[in-house]
Amino acid sequence: MPEPFTPRFMPIGVLTAALQELTPRERRDPDPDLAIEEWLRFAAELGADEIQLSAALHPSEADVPPEAMLDPVANTLDLRAPFDDARAARVRAAVEETGVGIADLAYFDNLLHPDPAIRAKKHAFMLRVFDAAERLGVRAVCGFVGRNFEVPIEANQRDFVESFVPLLKEAKARGLEYRVEQCPMPGWTTGDSWVNNIGHVPGTWIALHRICEEHDVGDQFRIHYDPSHAILMGQDTRSIFQVLRDEGYPFLISGFHVKGQVVDARGWSTWGSPGQVMQRGDWRDGAPSADPRDHVNAWKKQVVLCEHELPGTARHDPLAYLQNRSVDWLDHQLAARELLDLDVESTPLVVEHEYPPARIQDREKLKPILEGSIAFTRKIDEAAACMFALQSEVLPAQGIPVQGIGREPFRS
Repeated sequence: MPEPFTPRFMPIGVLTAALQELTPRERRDPDPDLAIEEWLRFAAELGADEIQLSAALHPSEADVPPEAMLDPVANTLDLRAPFDDARAARVRAAVEETGVGIADLAYFDNLLHPDPAIRAKKHAFMLRVFDAAERLGVRAVCGFVGRNFEVPIEANQRDFVESFVPLLKEAKARGLEYRVEQCPMPGWTTGDSWVNNIGHVPGTWIALHRICEEHDVGDQFRIHYDPSHAILMGQDTRSIFQVLRDEGYPFLISGFHVKGQVVDARGWSTWGSPGQVMQRGDWRDGAPSADPRDHVNAWKKQVVLCEHELPGTARHDPLAYLQNRSVDWLDHQLAARELLDLDVESTPLVVEHEYPPARIQDREKLKPILEGSIAFTRKIDEAAACMFALQSEVLPAQGIPVQGIGREPFRS
């Protein structure tokens, strides 16, 4: 019997930080779960299957002022008050009403912050995120590892054991998976440190996972892969996935951000890696500026080199794909199916909107932009699923060779 044609598609989601003020603060602060209800309805209008629910310290509690952030965070999930059973029931009712699921809860912060008091505050908040995920029946939380940028990365491994592994044990107690997003976060400090999230490349993912296995939390440590950061670091998706396959870790990736990167060739020619190293404007008179508004300039380490892409909105020179200067979305989705161990139909593909000129805080203006990007993402995934089913299942089952070579890893 021939192999049937059965393409398998990923659920398409959207991170709620795409529109921080969908529900104005004067309405959501006194009624925090209204923001989640309205985002679920908005996601349904956008054609998304799921949301990645953004959590963050409320502006009144945050240690980093909004004006110092490159991408202001959204506390769509407001955890100033305990997320109790009544709140969870209300959110689950909205999920049922809209038909839009929750892929995971996302809290992106530096969980190895060098200041012990600030670190403790962030860990306490993350535990509240864990509790909310458990009450909602969501199986994962997404975030960073972070870094103590006052000591070398090598020394952060001890910090990881002493400070981050206990968080993973708390996740395990709640039946949760912790998905690490791999942005290096160069703008988190006005110093010269460029890698401020030690879970940034496959080499550290594997090293950290081995530590987790030693402490019986290997199943909790997973990666939420974002190809935009690979482009930032001169990598390409297929080669990264091949490394994981070759090293015996094709199971590590369990979620995806759909966000591209458009390289600024002039910026790379002017500054190279690691980006703009002086005269950024985050220092004044030989010291870090006392004005937190100046600290956003630390992000010139990154933004001088490239700009985030909202999938479907950028034109690309085909040569850019070959030079790893843009995300080849079709091959990205093919490589995921070919090289990773995925339960495709339960692996979220989450659109993350950080294209600066289009970060419009106006629902009606932003709606067609997000709608188009989500539709583009779905069609790319569908095309890749169909190609994979034909090339890896249907044709081989009948002994029919697949034509051509395709994109290969480790090409130079």
